Amino acid sequence: MSWLLCLAAYLCGSIPFGLLIARAATGADVRAVGSGNIGATNVARAAGKPAALATLVLDALKGLVPVLIAARSPEAPPLLAAACAVAAVLGHCYPVWLRFHGGKGVATGLGVSLALAPWAALAGGLTWLALYKAFRISSVGSLAGVLVALGVAAATADRFAVYGLLGVSALIVARHKANIRRLLARQEG
Repeated sequence: MSWLLCLAAYLCGSIPFGLLIARAATGADVRAVGSGNIGATNVARAAGKPAALATLVLDALKGLVPVLIAARSPEAPPLLAAACAVAAVLGHCYPVWLRFHGGKGVATGLGVSLALAPWAALAGGLTWLALYKAFRISSVGSLAGVLVALGVAAATADRFAVYGLLGVSALIVARHKANIRRLLARQEG
């Protein structure tokens, strides 16, 4: 049963809401715009703020719902919710439907954080917002938000939630590798 819930979390995470919303809003393929990612930041470029907000909410929900289901499953092993969190973000980053080319996992990571460690999710989200407002560079806010969320989770959540968020953080940082290189070269826009 545990592996079925993890598979369901991956499949839920792999729903390309950004692609579907941008296509519905403008007819454009979000993968042909900006960074080519299917996440909310690139949807904002392709289809505007309302489409980006819808993408953000749906991408967060596709992380939140499977983790909450796993956490509330009777007789679930303690690591099941954490494993489902990683699976949902993995699905967003590497969706089978899009030949494993997805987004960066930040909004889905927010959703799984809300389920595993709500204070960490709040701290990470506020960090992203403050740094995005200050620098207008989403990757700066995303990377800092991930680190802050992980730190807050370590102080406020159980160890299984921290394990899950460690895996999610590693995925998000890995997906931002090109952004990190551009930030270090002072070329990130």
